[in-house]
Amino acid sequence: MKLGTFMMPLHPPGRNATQTLAEDREAILLADKLGYCEAFVGEHVTDLAENVTSSLMFLASLAHETRDIVLGSGTLNLPNTHPAAVAAQVAMLDHILKGRFIMGISPGGLMSDAEVFGNYQKNRNAMFVESINMILKIWESEGPMDLQGEFFKVSTRQTAIPEIGQGLILKPYQRPHPRIVGTAVAPFSQGVTEMAKRGWQPISANFLLPEWVKTHWPKYVEGREAAGAKAAPAEWRVAKSIFVADDESVAQRYGKGSEGPYHFYFKQLSRKLVGGGRSNLFKLDQAQPDSEITPDYVTNRLAIAGTVNSVVDQLLAFREQVGDFGTLLYACHDWVDPALARRSMELMAEQVMPRVNAAIAAESKP
Repeated sequence: MKLGTFMMPLHPPGRNATQTLAEDREAILLADKLGYCEAFVGEHVTDLAENVTSSLMFLASLAHETRDIVLGSGTLNLPNTHPAAVAAQVAMLDHILKGRFIMGISPGGLMSDAEVFGNYQKNRNAMFVESINMILKIWESEGPMDLQGEFFKVSTRQTAIPEIGQGLILKPYQRPHPRIVGTAVAPFSQGVTEMAKRGWQPISANFLLPEWVKTHWPKYVEGREAAGAKAAPAEWRVAKSIFVADDESVAQRYGKGSEGPYHFYFKQLSRKLVGGGRSNLFKLDQAQPDSEITPDYVTNRLAIAGTVNSVVDQLLAFREQVGDFGTLLYACHDWVDPALARRSMELMAEQVMPRVNAAIAAESKP
């Protein structure tokens, strides 16, 4: 199992943005040094708690300071941007990174972003599909473009001068295009099946109950089989909120307590999701009242916290429950205590994952 990282990111709105942006960059620089294989960064425009407003700009700021880690958009919310802009910016960043890039895409889940961009009452799933189809056609095109859709129009037919390059959009470094992934946030997600049909790979969100994460693999298998391909666990990424400490009491206080960043994260997220009609994500019994979906309840159900041995055991139990997957994405959280946050990332890479992989290897021996 590989180890990567996923950063929404989410900070207390009162924190200074200059500091949190620097902190988020430091987390990915540290991940690169520690051997994390991938780092995905989210984006939102209308949320002071999630103040990376452009994942592509943020990743570009890391391009020349990182060495090995593959950087990914997690995700580009396609209904909120014109497909020509996405195609051009992704292609440029892919060249800057010389292919060390994964393109994460989604319809976008933040309703205030949808409102500010004028698509709150529109079919964002249809906009998403139209946008990615246009982006791929832009990259395939060798001549002036003339793409007409229900939501978007991409045309340079009237103004193109192909012999001097005018009217054409840059192609990505990776051909025909970067690897595409999508975040799965719903139980039994049909979106996972549709992604799999097109050769895209899923990331199961870190705020889903393990019982719902488990439902994504059969949907992925269904999509790959429909495309005449075989699904491999290595293609599945699963995000998880994890805190590792040298001391168990510190692990529980910081990883589960009300003053820690994990509790803040789930408090913030559950208010958004429950308030937005998505309380089903936190319930096995849909008859459970929303009033029981408290920050304590969600944090205790979804965060893994403990010393190295404890976290190893919890991760192996989690894998046993959801099934085999290829990459564990360690979810980054606010650095309430920078020393503890850095130490957790170190312990995760240097001690937890080697022991997890040793246990997995031992399982496979006859």
